[in-house]
This record gives sequence, structure tokens and C-alpha cells, in this order.
Amino acid sequence: MPYLEIAIGLVLLLAGGEFLVRGSVAVAKRMGVSTLMIGLTLVGFGTSAPELVTSIQAALAGSPGIAVGNVVGSNIANILLILGVAALLLPVPVERKSFQRDGGMLIAVSLAAVGVVMFGHLGQLVGGIFVAALIAYIIWTYFTERESGDDRAEEADHKIDAHAPAPTSLWIGILLTVGGLAAVVYGADLLVNGAIVLALALGVSDAVIGLTLVAVGTSLPELATTVTAALRRQEDVAFGNVVGSNIYNVLAILGITALILPLRVPDEIILFDIWVLLGSALLLVLFVAVSGRVARWHGALFLSLYGLYLAIQALPGLRTGLGIPV
Repeated sequence: MPYLEIAIGLVLLLAGGEFLVRGSVAVAKRMGVSTLMIGLTLVGFGTSAPELVTSIQAALAGSPGIAVGNVVGSNIANILLILGVAALLLPVPVERKSFQRDGGMLIAVSLAAVGVVMFGHLGQLVGGIFVAALIAYIIWTYFTERESGDDRAEEADHKIDAHAPAPTSLWIGILLTVGGLAAVVYGADLLVNGAIVLALALGVSDAVIGLTLVAVGTSLPELATTVTAALRRQEDVAFGNVVGSNIYNVLAILGITALILPLRVPDEIILFDIWVLLGSALLLVLFVAVSGRVARWHGALFLSLYGLYLAIQALPGLRTGLGIPV
């Protein structure tokens, strides 16, 4: 019963990811780690834990389509679906200085993803470079934001609160961290196994399942926190959550997964999906550069494009007509 296995896996992933963030933030606060560093590292890694463990499990299970498709599909969904929903509910203004840094990094990371995917193989060298680039980015961001003073500290507080207000007890934090990690690992195992069986039953590639069902499922925490932040008018969180998640997905998830086990990239991702990833990033940066925000009509366009993307994934005849492997 792949559907039941997938459903249970997603529930465990989402709950485990939430517990992991709450617990790790609580432990870090008790250890005196700065709010800014917590916001840049623990929240980012914690909310990306479902994608990370799912991609690693898929790679170890011999399903590179799910491993790579999860990252590519999540990045597409983050912009077109998640930011589209948030902007449709309420326009999302973007602070210029943050946009110049994070928007530029988003394009650089998206181009890097296109470059390595085009080779058709993600080896350990690429994985090491990606992880090193992530560490350098975190260090750079930490020092530039620390120099920005109280406004950046307040943004970090909003980011942490939007994701997971931490409990007060150290031991509760430790228990949540350990329990959350265990739930994420087991949930990812169930999700990957169910996705493989479902792909075989539907007669589609595991990449299609990874790009759609798995990618959207593991991106649900970002959807919840981004929409919540937009409704609270915490625009820095709404925009930064999506951009930060996309940067983490490529550098951390692809990087760490490739370090553990080199990945072959499916042909359909090379021919189509990686270009959708790049196009959505360019479109977002263009809109924000011109108007300084993600407006409602931008959100409506994003959702329309995502609906078209899902239709292409779901209709084999359309995929064949576009020259995309089924």
C-alpha cells in the first residue's frame, strides 16, 4: 500500500522536522549561541532536514531520480507554489540590501545547479565544493548581518519564532531533537519506499514522483512558515525563507548527498526540470529588482506556471510532445 506508506512517511517527516527545529533551537539558546547564528544555521538546516534525509535515503535505495528530483522539485515549488500563495494572500515587500545579497546568491546557486546537472553526474568533488560554498556563505552572511545591528537581530528573532518558538527546558530540547531526528529518518525511509513502489505502479519514472509528490510533501514546512510570516507581515521571513531554503537545498542537500554517494542525474531533469528551476529563480529576481516586492499578480502568475508545470509532469502525451522522457 504505497499511498499509506507515503502518508505516514510525510507525517513523520513533517512532525520530526518541527520537533528537530524546536529542540535544536532550545539547546542552542541554553548554550548561549547568538540568535543570529541560530537563525542562519539551525533553522535553515532543521527545516531542510526532511529534504536532506529523503534525498540521502533515495540515493542509498538506488533511486537517484527521487534524490535529485526532490531538490529540483522543491526549489521550483518554493518559488512558484509557496511564494506564489504567500504573495496572492498579501504582497511581499523585500528589503533592498538583503535582496542584493540573497538574490545574487540564489542566481549563482541556480546556475551552479544547472552547470553540474548538465554533466549528468554529481560526484564527491562537486559535493565537497557545494558544502564548502555553503559554509562560506553562512560565515559571510553572519558577519554582514551582525554589522547591520539591531534590525538584523530582530529579523532573526522573527525567523526563529515563525519556524519554531523554542521550549524553555534544556532536557525537553534534547528530547525533541533526538526524537525529531529519529522521526525524520524513519519517515524518509517510508516515503522513499512508497514513492518507488508508486512510480512502478503508475508506470512513470521515479524522477517524476520525486519532482512532484516528494518535493511538495517535503516542502510543506516552508509553505506553512512562509504563509504565516506573510500574514504576520514579517516580510523578511516570507521572502528569506524561500530564498534561503533554495540555497540550502542545492548546496547542502545535493552537496551532502553527493558526498555520501555519487548521483546519476535522470535525462528528464537535464532536458526540462533544471531549466524550470533556473527560469523560476530568474523570474523572481527580475520581479523584485523592478518593483521591490512580490506583488499579488506575481503570485498569480507563479501559481499559474506551477499548475502548467504539474500538468506537464502528469500528462505523458504532453511530455512526449515536448521531447521530455516519460
